[in-house]
Amino acid sequence: MPRDPVLRAGLLLFLSIAVSFTCIFSYYYIKYDRIIERRFRTPVFNNSAKIFALPESVRLGEKIEARDIAGDLRRAGYSDQDEQSPLGSFRLVNDGIEITPGPESYHSPEPARITIEAGQVQHISSRGNELSAYELEPQLVTALFDASQRSKRQLVKYSDIPPLMVQATLAIEDRRFFEHGGVNFFRMAEAAWIDVIRGRHEQGGSTITMQLSRGFFLTPEKTIRRKLTEMLIAEEMEQKFSKQQIFEFYANWVDLGQRGSFAISGFAEASEAYFNKDLKDITLPEAALLAGLIQRPSYLSPYRHPERALERRNLVLESMVETHAITRAQAEKAKAAPLKLAPPNVEASDAPYFVDMVRDSLISKFNEHDLNDQSYRIYTTLDPALQKAAAQSVEMGIKLVDDQVKKLRTKRVKVGKKYETTVETGPQAQVALVALDPHTGAVLALVGGRDYGRSQLNHALSKRPTGSIFKPFVYAAAMNTALDGSQSVITPASTVTDEPSSFTYGDQIYEPRNYKEEYHGDVTLRYALAMSLNNATVKVAEEVGYDKVADLAKAAGITSVKATPAMALGSYDASPVDMAAAYTVFANAGVRLSPIWVRSVRNAKGDVIANYNTDQRQVLDPRISYVMTNMMEGVINNGLGYTAVRLRGFTLPAAGKTGSSHDGWFAGYTSNLLCIVWVGYDDYSDLRLSGAMTAAPIWTEFMKKASALPQYAEMREFEQPSGVVDVQLDKATNRLATPTCPDDYTSAFIAGTEPQVTCDQQEGIKGFFSRLFGGGQEKALPPNPANPQGPAITDDSQDANKKKSFFGKIAGIFKDDKQAAPVSKPPDNGQSAPH
Repeated sequence: MPRDPVLRAGLLLFLSIAVSFTCIFSYYYIKYDRIIERRFRTPVFNNSAKIFALPESVRLGEKIEARDIAGDLRRAGYSDQDEQSPLGSFRLVNDGIEITPGPESYHSPEPARITIEAGQVQHISSRGNELSAYELEPQLVTALFDASQRSKRQLVKYSDIPPLMVQATLAIEDRRFFEHGGVNFFRMAEAAWIDVIRGRHEQGGSTITMQLSRGFFLTPEKTIRRKLTEMLIAEEMEQKFSKQQIFEFYANWVDLGQRGSFAISGFAEASEAYFNKDLKDITLPEAALLAGLIQRPSYLSPYRHPERALERRNLVLESMVETHAITRAQAEKAKAAPLKLAPPNVEASDAPYFVDMVRDSLISKFNEHDLNDQSYRIYTTLDPALQKAAAQSVEMGIKLVDDQVKKLRTKRVKVGKKYETTVETGPQAQVALVALDPHTGAVLALVGGRDYGRSQLNHALSKRPTGSIFKPFVYAAAMNTALDGSQSVITPASTVTDEPSSFTYGDQIYEPRNYKEEYHGDVTLRYALAMSLNNATVKVAEEVGYDKVADLAKAAGITSVKATPAMALGSYDASPVDMAAAYTVFANAGVRLSPIWVRSVRNAKGDVIANYNTDQRQVLDPRISYVMTNMMEGVINNGLGYTAVRLRGFTLPAAGKTGSSHDGWFAGYTSNLLCIVWVGYDDYSDLRLSGAMTAAPIWTEFMKKASALPQYAEMREFEQPSGVVDVQLDKATNRLATPTCPDDYTSAFIAGTEPQVTCDQQEGIKGFFSRLFGGGQEKALPPNPANPQGPAITDDSQDANKKKSFFGKIAGIFKDDKQAAPVSKPPDNGQSAPH
């Protein structure tokens, strides 16, 4: 101890400071050491359940290359023959591909050999047996997202990260990563000096380890204390983990932007989101783009700001030249490459509304942590190709809707002596599309809105007044009189008078009106459905019995209906998913199928935890179902659906119905696909556009795309059951056609109920139903829409007017007051708003 009191005091002060610093440092070192231990004692990132799509099939005669099948298998987790994967393996051979499912495969381990010649499948065999088709392993749709963080990530090992991705990241973020001990003091000093010289903070000195420390353990506040803590944690992490482990953590953690309402976390998820490819297949310019996004992912978004993203990508390439990761020639070639991004349509690849439905249905039966932590596999009914078709059709169709809405809202206003054009403000139209297999109930594609990033409300599950797509249930109840013992048998050729009428129900007076107050006189039921005539439809419901119509609708799953006149025009609510299920009674021989979207839940080893099947219920006789299908074919071939479907280029056999209330609907199906489309406003305001103008074009575009896919291309004529006969009827008299009455049409009838009188007989006896509603010259079919000589066919008639007594207003017997109120007609701008 020095004798000089000044030196002694100085030394004591130094020792005190050193001891204090050591104590404080030791305290925080131990504190954060424990925090790090706790953080990394369990898996760094939560495991997640995986959601898989419907297996794709390879079929005899299909045009496909072996390398394409190999790509699908590789994306599904299969490996080449010389590698091992518990899911399975494949081997490319000269004339095709050999496939061997593994012990964890979705399928039983049945191998297959697919022979391909000139790009076409010639033979499919398994253990010596010839097959007509072979199902491939289901493709991964996405990981089941964490509800609290609403983020998605795919975990990768360091060994699975391409060297280009590592080199690009280090070149722009931390060039001395493999040399420093967690903190790059030289880089921090350089960054601080540049900030001082330029007078603002624009240089970052944080290493990858420091970024990870901040992201895992600290808040984003910018203080000296937080910076020191960040450095301390970084040094400790470097002592506990290898450089490869730290980079692996970083590669799975880093924020790389937003897709819809989900955060994109990690390089693997970003590769799928931006390029629709596996991380291991990433190219140099793609790796440079992802590395560049780390700095400011929102500001540099290649979708919103492609010029910024391109400039940043090229900066990363320059940095890679400086670090000798690539040559100048490689950099220049990569700079010349355009931004080749996956389509920004989230619906096409992620199916977020569908995934939300899957998650909601599962967490009601399983613990969410168990689902994710045990890495369950969820096998769904989603068809990726059909989902893409649905998303593209909605994207196209909603633009047409927006254009029509803008036209309706565009007004010419006189300002002083001049006229100015203004566009009224209003809500944005929303949309939903549901497509399912009408013979299994499997939901194959689903779009729940126009933009998932802006609204996660799933409109496919939102209940709305169904409008005229409900009317087939009225006519089905009428057709059922042929089998239920009713005194009067009603057929497609029975007639009803379409004229202004009042209907009484209890103390209610209900006065429906046709669109533009146009009435058609005596018409057949086939005509009334094809032209969606309101008054005629309510008369049919009244004759059959409102209770019978309501009972049939409830049996089909439309549970909100009440036995009132307004019911006949679809005034009660159902969701697009509800209506898809209800329409299976027409498309599936009278059997209602409950929609399903999950087929199986399995654990990480592939063991089945739960399987799911549709509920089936016979609602209609198959003969009634077919007669209704035949009548709804008339809607598309001769009625209101003609312009929206046939003139738009969909020519395959189909049946359907337009619908309008305040919303636009279209419900339709082929022999192998059923689709419901809804368009409307969230605030229930009047769309003022019909289903044929809004929903039907989307349906048509979707069906055209679906018919181009191999698995749906075979849209056949509807299969006619025994007990149904096709009859040729004269259009003028609606009686049996003969050579003297060559202008005829074909209609299906329950055997024994078809007309018996020929067109050339002077008199005939009409049934009770025809006599009751009026006779004379009835209309059998709408005039051919392609015939300019006939009356113009517009679209469905708008909803009805109704009057209520005081009691009715209080009791609310008619639920849908707003829907049935008189619709304000749009200005005369050349457009009609029919139904």
